[in-house]
Amino acid sequence: MIPDKREIVSKLKAMVAERLNLSVKPEEIGDDQPLFDPEQPGSLGLDSVEALEIVCGVEDLFGVRVEDDEGVAQRFHSVNTLADYVIEMMAKEDAAPV
Repeated sequence: MIPDKREIVSKLKAMVAERLNLSVKPEEIGDDQPLFDPEQPGSLGLDSVEALEIVCGVEDLFGVRVEDDEGVAQRFHSVNTLADYVIEMMAKEDAAPV
Protein backbone atom coordinates (compact mmCIF):
# COMPACT_ATOMS: atom_id res chain seq x y z
CA MET A 1 0.00 0.00 0.00
CA ILE A 2 1.28 3.43 -0.96
CA PRO A 3 1.26 6.05 1.82
CA ASP A 4 -0.58 9.29 1.12
CA LYS A 5 1.36 12.19 -0.35
CA ARG A 6 1.35 14.28 2.85
CA GLU A 7 3.04 11.43 4.71
CA ILE A 8 5.64 11.00 1.95
CA VAL A 9 6.34 14.77 1.89
CA SER A 10 6.83 14.77 5.65
CA LYS A 11 9.21 11.79 5.52
CA LEU A 12 11.15 13.33 2.64
CA LYS A 13 11.64 16.62 4.49
CA ALA A 14 12.86 14.81 7.59
CA MET A 15 15.20 12.61 5.56
CA VAL A 16 16.66 15.54 3.59
CA ALA A 17 17.25 17.65 6.70
CA GLU A 18 18.80 14.73 8.62
CA ARG A 19 20.93 13.09 5.90
CA LEU A 20 22.31 16.40 4.68
CA ASN A 21 22.77 17.88 8.16
CA LEU A 22 20.93 21.02 7.06
CA SER A 23 20.68 24.01 9.34
CA VAL A 24 16.92 24.11 8.73
CA LYS A 25 14.26 22.02 10.42
CA PRO A 26 12.15 19.71 8.25
CA GLU A 27 9.06 21.86 8.78
CA GLU A 28 10.97 24.90 7.46
CA ILE A 29 11.47 23.26 4.06
CA GLY A 30 8.70 24.40 1.71
CA ASP A 31 6.81 21.77 -0.27
CA ASP A 32 7.56 23.61 -3.53
CA GLN A 33 10.86 25.18 -2.49
CA PRO A 34 13.56 24.52 -5.11
CA LEU A 35 16.12 22.07 -3.79
CA PHE A 36 19.02 22.57 -6.20
CA ASP A 37 18.90 25.80 -8.18
CA PRO A 38 21.00 28.38 -6.30
CA GLU A 39 19.88 31.03 -8.82
CA GLN A 40 16.26 30.79 -7.67
CA PRO A 41 15.31 32.83 -4.62
CA GLY A 42 14.59 30.61 -1.63
CA SER A 43 16.38 27.58 -3.06
CA LEU A 44 18.16 25.27 -0.66
CA GLY A 45 21.06 25.39 -3.14
CA LEU A 46 21.93 21.70 -2.84
CA ASP A 47 24.65 20.23 -5.06
CA SER A 48 25.19 16.98 -6.98
CA VAL A 49 26.79 15.18 -4.02
CA GLU A 50 23.75 16.03 -1.92
CA ALA A 51 21.53 14.81 -4.76
CA LEU A 52 23.23 11.40 -4.54
CA GLU A 53 22.61 11.40 -0.81
CA ILE A 54 18.91 12.10 -1.43
CA VAL A 55 18.77 9.26 -3.98
CA CYS A 56 20.20 6.86 -1.39
CA GLY A 57 17.78 8.17 1.22
CA VAL A 58 14.76 7.73 -1.07
CA GLU A 59 15.81 4.20 -1.96
CA ASP A 60 16.39 3.27 1.70
CA LEU A 61 13.28 4.96 3.04
CA PHE A 62 10.75 3.88 0.43
CA GLY A 63 12.31 0.72 -1.00
CA VAL A 64 12.24 1.97 -4.59
CA ARG A 65 14.98 2.17 -7.18
CA VAL A 66 15.61 5.69 -8.48
CA GLU A 67 16.18 5.44 -12.20
CA ASP A 68 18.77 7.60 -13.93
CA ASP A 69 16.83 9.03 -16.84
CA GLU A 70 16.31 12.35 -18.58
CA GLY A 71 13.50 13.52 -16.29
CA VAL A 72 15.26 12.98 -12.99
CA ALA A 73 16.29 16.65 -12.60
CA GLN A 74 12.66 17.77 -12.90
CA ARG A 75 11.55 15.10 -10.44
CA PHE A 76 14.05 16.35 -7.87
CA HIS A 77 13.06 20.02 -8.25
CA SER A 78 11.20 20.19 -4.93
CA VAL A 79 9.90 17.96 -2.16
CA ASN A 80 6.49 17.90 -3.89
CA THR A 81 7.90 16.75 -7.24
CA LEU A 82 10.06 14.21 -5.45
CA ALA A 83 7.02 12.89 -3.57
CA ASP A 84 5.14 12.51 -6.86
CA TYR A 85 8.10 10.54 -8.23
CA VAL A 86 8.20 8.29 -5.14
CA ILE A 87 4.47 7.58 -5.53
CA GLU A 88 5.00 6.79 -9.22
CA MET A 89 7.87 4.42 -8.44
CA MET A 90 5.99 2.72 -5.61
CA ALA A 91 3.02 2.17 -7.94
CA LYS A 92 5.34 0.61 -10.53
CA GLU A 93 6.83 -1.70 -7.91
CA ASP A 94 3.32 -2.75 -6.77
CA ALA A 95 2.31 -3.46 -10.36
CA ALA A 96 5.45 -5.41 -11.23
CA PRO A 97 4.97 -9.18 -11.52
CA VAL A 98 6.62 -11.24 -8.81
